[in-house]
Amino acid sequence: MMRLAMILAWGALGLMAGCAGGAIKPTDTLDETTGMTVGALQEPIEFVQSAQNAIVLASKRASFAYLGPIEWDRMGEISYGLWLHVAPGNDVQVGNIHSPGVVTLQLDDGPLVLTPAEPPAAGRGPYKPVASWGQTAYFDLTMEMLKHMAASRKLQLDFKSVDLGRKVTFLPSHDTSDTLTEFLRTRGITAD
Repeated sequence: MMRLAMILAWGALGLMAGCAGGAIKPTDTLDETTGMTVGALQEPIEFVQSAQNAIVLASKRASFAYLGPIEWDRMGEISYGLWLHVAPGNDVQVGNIHSPGVVTLQLDDGPLVLTPAEPPAAGRGPYKPVASWGQTAYFDLTMEMLKHMAASRKLQLDFKSVDLGRKVTFLPSHDTSDTLTEFLRTRGITAD
């Protein structure tokens, strides 16, 4: 009996470990203030500062960035956006992400400069900022851009630095294609 319990315990641990490395799952929530349905990921996609930009010593904290697609559904009127949060460390500081031209998304076929946008009024945001001292902004996103991001093997965030003379690059901490493809699938959007 004890042996059976051990086998079941190890099997359960194996299943949990197998699920942990997969894509971040999409979720829908109802914004009770507006009656709007908000589609987002359970958690945003994490990006880490690239080694070429990071100046991280034992006493320094590295910067991180987080990106998440959003679908707002107001009784059939659907719009999309990108949520972006930068949690700066003690290394190279990014510029004001609310300013036009500061954030660029690098894809397989080249750069895509993100355009700041105002999200619809809602009772709460689709994602929680990771660091209270970070910057959070929304950007325009079309269905075509989202499909393009999901199909791209390369997904990198480039920011102009505070001194505007340097570029600060962030790379995803895991493969983003499965996560973005699953987001599209749950929204009923096909890749064609």
